[in-house]
Amino acid sequence: MTTVAAPEFQHRTVLLDEAVDALNLGGARADGVYIDGTFGRGGHSRLVLSRLGPKGRLFGFDKDLQAIATAQQITDPRFEIVHDSFATMKSALHERGISHVDGILLDLGISSPQVDDASRGFSFQKEGPLDMRMDTTRGQSAAEWLATATEQQLEKVIRDYGEERFAFQIAKAIVAGRAVEPISSTRQLAGIVANAVKTREKGKDPATRTFQAIRIFVNKELEDLETGLSEAYALLAPGARLSIISFHSLEDRMVKQFLASKAKVAQPDRRLPIRAVDLPQPLMKLIAKIKPSDAEVKANPRSRSAVLRVAERLPEGGAA
Repeated sequence: MTTVAAPEFQHRTVLLDEAVDALNLGGARADGVYIDGTFGRGGHSRLVLSRLGPKGRLFGFDKDLQAIATAQQITDPRFEIVHDSFATMKSALHERGISHVDGILLDLGISSPQVDDASRGFSFQKEGPLDMRMDTTRGQSAAEWLATATEQQLEKVIRDYGEERFAFQIAKAIVAGRAVEPISSTRQLAGIVANAVKTREKGKDPATRTFQAIRIFVNKELEDLETGLSEAYALLAPGARLSIISFHSLEDRMVKQFLASKAKVAQPDRRLPIRAVDLPQPLMKLIAKIKPSDAEVKANPRSRSAVLRVAERLPEGGAA
């Protein structure tokens, strides 16, 4: 049984049923060990707990202090929250005597409460301090990084993490702007970017890609994802599922390529005398690629870019 106080900012969990259904929690698997690597406001975790058997266990991970506070209000003894990135999941579970799990769910990106809370600095639409850290107890804020990064560093981050074609112009404008006064607020940065970007896709704010890039960089999101994918694979027991929701092309590309690398194997020359049993076998089986329904996108426009990819770990030596 779980009890959770109502969050200050409403969050709609994207692809809630689809992501949890993909973990295949039925039968004996209901008493397995599972990980929600991105607890957020707990939507996926609560649904997993509702389907777990009495011996099942669920470990949640999150860097955000508000997410941790929400998780600590869950009284279910089968649940434990870890204040850290999902990139640490392997060592965290090993410390608890667990070497393998029966399913892992990752819901990448930022949550609606983080975006909607102006004090967090994630949104260019609201005036607030330029922080952008998911864990406000660690690391540099966006404002601190913008104050010290070179023009070349700014350009590289905005281009690579934001896929922004005007990265050079924006970086130059940031350096010029901070020479006049420190860049410390969201609207201040958004204004600098808007003045540097003269054209933009219809319906998209000029600052969208720059804010995305800085947020990804400050929080080491792609580094965490790269490490987390490897750690997740190492933890999965044969038959266990990995269920991952991505929201932008950089994340989804990494997830897609990682899963493909585990699901495909190099085939030897057919002319060689190799028995079928000795052929290299895939390590994972691709299960599904799912996007939000039209109804979900209508109810929650922020879900429109979401992609759920699901894969299952195969037994050593083959065969699904």
